[in-house]
Amino acid sequence: MSRTVTMEERILLLALTLIPGIGPARIKAITAYLPGRMMDVQHLAVNELMLISGIGESLARQVHHFLHHAPTRDEAVTSAEKQIAELPRHNARLVTILDADYPALLKEIYDPPPCLFVRGKLPDASHPGLAVVGTRYASQYGKQVTALLCRDLATCGVVVYSGLAYGIDMAAHTATLQNGGKTVAVLASGVDTIYTDPKGKIWPKIIEQGALISEEWFGSELTPGKFPKRNRIISGITSGTIVVESDLKGGSLITAASALEQNREVFAVPGSIFSRTSRGTNRLIQQGSAKAVMSVDDIISELGPQFTRGCSKTPLLQQNTAQANQLTPAEQAILQIMDTEPLHIDALAVASGIDVSSLLVLLFELELKAAIVQQPGQFFQKRIF
Repeated sequence: MSRTVTMEERILLLALTLIPGIGPARIKAITAYLPGRMMDVQHLAVNELMLISGIGESLARQVHHFLHHAPTRDEAVTSAEKQIAELPRHNARLVTILDADYPALLKEIYDPPPCLFVRGKLPDASHPGLAVVGTRYASQYGKQVTALLCRDLATCGVVVYSGLAYGIDMAAHTATLQNGGKTVAVLASGVDTIYTDPKGKIWPKIIEQGALISEEWFGSELTPGKFPKRNRIISGITSGTIVVESDLKGGSLITAASALEQNREVFAVPGSIFSRTSRGTNRLIQQGSAKAVMSVDDIISELGPQFTRGCSKTPLLQQNTAQANQLTPAEQAILQIMDTEPLHIDALAVASGIDVSSLLVLLFELELKAAIVQQPGQFFQKRIF
């Protein structure tokens, strides 16, 4: 039976993170060494601290000094107490590695965050989760694929995790929300600072249908080193990571590398060999580090039946047939000419034999029926989801 984690234990866990050199992996080792009696770490001698995995003599002396030097300890405790006092103002809560509702998969990794600041509600453990990540410089192809995959994942009851960055991450959260799914944004900043969405276009909806989470404290400065830390949470909290688009270097490849280190599945969406945003995903597939994904079925077949229990989606073929039945013969004829790659209106006019003015009217109707998407410069393409 799980027990209630005390306020003193929460404060201590936060305070321990302020000790230089200790880190999440060693804090995990401390909790494993002292199951159910975390507070006893304050009374361990140096030689006892050295018995904890990963703590040598130098670090043991440092931890001992920190916990027994009153000014240092009191300053850390005061800082931790201030963080906890801030929780109500942001309608947030602190979930520690000692709590029963701490994400089970995340607890398995080598260096799980000792504490998570949470705004919203963490998904129930029975809900499978997948990470969807990719470049900030997403192409229209990448955004469409992301929307298609996240729609089907949401329909199957799979929680979509991402980093709320511009590009693919934002597309993943948006598509999941639009399809009634649950999504969790893992931030590199504190949950009080949503720097990619300062006007609140999406993060309030994420809180309603999922959560914002971070291991970073309220008011903490955003630095480049916090992004790889964030990425290991995205991969660690899920059963697998889907990389939609990435160049040969980028945060999404760091997430994929973390997933592989954590013994999690990695999937990648193949793309054009001429596209910079597909060089990284194509390389993952080429090296055998990721399974190529062209539909959610490819993911489900790899991860097993727990990812299909909630599926109630209408097959895409049936959806496309239903959509086609709503179109006029002229609209269907135009749609057959178009592809998922953008086509200029002049080329459409030549291929269809319809003058531009009449074609514009038909294209407008197709847009209203969500059958096509208009791109800048009078380019049009078929919507694939």
